[in-house]
Amino acid sequence: MSSRVDAEAVRRYLEQYQDSAVAAFEELERQARFRQDPWQQDDSSFGCTCVLEGGDVLEKAGVNFSRVVGPALPPAATERHPELAGQPFTATGVSIVAHPRNPYVPAAHCNVRFFSARTAEEERWWFGGGFDLTPYYGFDEDARAWHARARAACAPFGADAYPRFKQWCDEYFYLPHRGETRGIGGLFFDDLNAWGFSRTFAFMQEVAVAFLEAYLPIVQRRGNTPYGDRERAFQKYRRGRYAEFNLLYDRGTLFGLQNSRRAESILMSLPPDCGWTYDYRPEPGSAEAALAERFLGSRDWS
Repeated sequence: MSSRVDAEAVRRYLEQYQDSAVAAFEELERQARFRQDPWQQDDSSFGCTCVLEGGDVLEKAGVNFSRVVGPALPPAATERHPELAGQPFTATGVSIVAHPRNPYVPAAHCNVRFFSARTAEEERWWFGGGFDLTPYYGFDEDARAWHARARAACAPFGADAYPRFKQWCDEYFYLPHRGETRGIGGLFFDDLNAWGFSRTFAFMQEVAVAFLEAYLPIVQRRGNTPYGDRERAFQKYRRGRYAEFNLLYDRGTLFGLQNSRRAESILMSLPPDCGWTYDYRPEPGSAEAALAERFLGSRDWS
């Protein structure tokens, strides 16, 4: 395959991926459907925000596609690329978040993106993205299956790919003020271009496919588990951690807010209902305590 950069092929793939993710999530629901909100800022910046709310399975879900062309990379993007500060850029990506209604079904997130920026001397490009799982109640079976699919996605790209991108995910989705990870991790990668365009694009596609193949069976496996007020209260408490990470640390959220006027699209990732309890401490030996004791943190799930 050629290593010629083909940004239009990336755009076409990501638009198709948005459609397939929307269709896959709607298959889980009896009646709820995504509200589709196409937008266009100018001739070159456009996208579609797709949000589902109030479903029987998904209390809230979002599948967003965007292609943004700007005159200068915002600070969230130039932190790792200071030499590109002030340079024109194009960013194309799909971002997915799912907040299920049943507390025994984990929340999940996926993002796949392509950046290019031009200096006076050259055009720079790179891929980024990944996926991670945020359970409220942990199950070894789900965690192992999740990481097995992540490992399989990385396998064709070298023995070091999964350990490298798993560790990066554990380190990225971490709340330093809480001293804990957001969930059980998955994959995270950024600034990826060393493999050449064709191979790196193929990896991004594999990650995108792997996310749906890993997540949907977990939703189906846990979706009918009985729950009550206790589980819902704990779910809201843990959703608070999710919101804290997205608002304080997530570079994608910061990039969007620094570069766009579409705050509703950017903040669609936030949970629909959260709770904060002062100095909450789960009952020792409970399933709630087991989440932090056994599932949060960097762990080998093989």
